[in-house]
Amino acid sequence: MNKMEKALHELSEMDDLAAQDSPVHRLHPTAKLLSTIAYIAVVVSFGKYQLGALAPMLLWPVLLFQVSGVSVRTCFYKLRIVLPLVMAVGLFNPFYDRAPMLYLGGVAVSGGVVSMLTLMLKGLLCLMASFLLMATTGIDSLCASLRRLHVPGMLVTLLLLTYRYVGVMTEELAVMTDAYHLRAPGQKGIHVSAWGSFLGQLLLRSMDRAQELYGSMLLRGYHEHFHYAPVRPFALPDGVYTLGCALVFLLLRRVDISQLLGSLLVR
Repeated sequence: MNKMEKALHELSEMDDLAAQDSPVHRLHPTAKLLSTIAYIAVVVSFGKYQLGALAPMLLWPVLLFQVSGVSVRTCFYKLRIVLPLVMAVGLFNPFYDRAPMLYLGGVAVSGGVVSMLTLMLKGLLCLMASFLLMATTGIDSLCASLRRLHVPGMLVTLLLLTYRYVGVMTEELAVMTDAYHLRAPGQKGIHVSAWGSFLGQLLLRSMDRAQELYGSMLLRGYHEHFHYAPVRPFALPDGVYTLGCALVFLLLRRVDISQLLGSLLVR
């Protein structure tokens, strides 16, 4: 199994995760989508020095990981490429903001270090929330919920076809990579002289496969309103979950839980 086949296998694993059965999986996709959007909006609204106030927001994704049965290790493994890029956003903050902000055991901690850790935690929380949404909700159900929220059909169709097209392109790339190595045994990677023709053939082959994929979707009843998606009506428990999550997020945003607990322990 080459690297492309491994990537294709990991992509199919996301569909397997979304097909599992748990209380989180059984929630309405719209409820999960709205709660995730609310969570991300609240997380990014914290100030750059509010590291302590932001820390309790970690409880929501950790709780959902436990209830849904999705492993946190799986989340970090799937996000191993994106996570370092997100975590590197604030690496230069300590060089620009050197003023001491607090002292830990006699060691001065600058505001740049605090803002760097805050940005890293924000990126981590947003990625975890997005992964939970994709790992517990199928792409068809998610797109159907977007249409029910009156997101333009063009954008929703683009999202769906992009998701499908990644798998098609990866599959074609795996086939072409195997064919190239059979013609050039013992060679590591693809020679630079073959990059142009290789990418051109990949584009043509993936476009043909994508057109066939879109045609098969139309034959199976695809429509921009996603009537075929298995989405049940929005029930009372879904509304309670969405409203409850929004209220908890607002409470954590307005009340600094970590400072409150710290004051109680000091007393």
